[in-house]
Amino acid sequence: MSIYLLLILKNSYNFARGSTSILCCKKDLLVTVDGMKNIFSTSLILLTLVFASMPEVEAQRFNRRNLYNSVGVSLNAMNYFGDVTPEADFTSLRLSSTRPSLSVFFTRKFTPRISGRATFTWGRITGDDSKSASPDESENLPRYRRNLSFRNDIKELSTVAVFDLFENRRTYLRRPDFTPYAFAGVAVFHHNPKAYYDGGDIPTGWYELQPLGTEGQYAENGEGYLKPYSRVQFAIPVGLGVKYRLDKRWDVGFEITWRKTFTDYIDDVSTVYADKADLNPVAAVLSDRSAAAAGSLPQDNPRNIPVTDASGYPHLRGYGLKGDQRGDSSDKDWYITTGVTLTYILRPNVRGPKFR
Repeated sequence: MSIYLLLILKNSYNFARGSTSILCCKKDLLVTVDGMKNIFSTSLILLTLVFASMPEVEAQRFNRRNLYNSVGVSLNAMNYFGDVTPEADFTSLRLSSTRPSLSVFFTRKFTPRISGRATFTWGRITGDDSKSASPDESENLPRYRRNLSFRNDIKELSTVAVFDLFENRRTYLRRPDFTPYAFAGVAVFHHNPKAYYDGGDIPTGWYELQPLGTEGQYAENGEGYLKPYSRVQFAIPVGLGVKYRLDKRWDVGFEITWRKTFTDYIDDVSTVYADKADLNPVAAVLSDRSAAAAGSLPQDNPRNIPVTDASGYPHLRGYGLKGDQRGDSSDKDWYITTGVTLTYILRPNVRGPKFR
């Protein structure tokens, strides 16, 4: 068992050291996320560990009186990694782009080391090119010109297997004071990316982006465009944590969870710009915000001066026309929660033996 655990910790350490690559698209659009693939391999190692431990568990069952349930709550900070990532760095933990998240969970202890946990999480992620990029940084200037932004409220239901580093074969009253653990599982989540607009071309307010099809998903001709993406998606949560015993019924802990998703549209950005003539007026305005960035860019550069397309919409050169690079579809989006947990152990309901 220790060999598997060392592999998990080693893989997570390598990720923490920043094994991330920065991708540059053909229009110099910087996107990140590539290094997150290490976390996916961590989940595979953890699942292998769980299944490999089953024979030992069967051979060394412990008293059913030692099984117990617990409930808890977690207050988290939530961030995301994708095409409108806050920084060109794998951490992406810029304070201005960090949003709150709340989780409630139920845990069932099955063996001295292994528990199962079901969790419901609500949280918000956000990204804004104009705030995370700067016109004074040449490597971030393409994202600043693009000038896209979004927010997304995520509702997630997950089930994970939790593996404790220190086993406890006795009752919950004799559990270790300090326990590191790792976990992995599956999750389903609902998301709904939105963008705020106050430029005057359309009414000011928040707009749901998926029904608009900003990359041509609802275009009547449909030629060369992808199908609409679903707002219900699956993810693989994997993470590490520690818990500390406060008293006989309460534990406090710290936990970090990465989610690998199977969609590139958490931020509504993935491929190339659509022809604005194929979009409805609201989608056309929200699909390309590059012209609005011109006011804070030096006007001695022709690429910083807005021009008008055939449909009458302003845009910067290299942005907004059909086929211009808008995002990078080679990597799926990720989101992460980091937070403090508080757990309450439910008193086991164990019946004593019956005597006749």
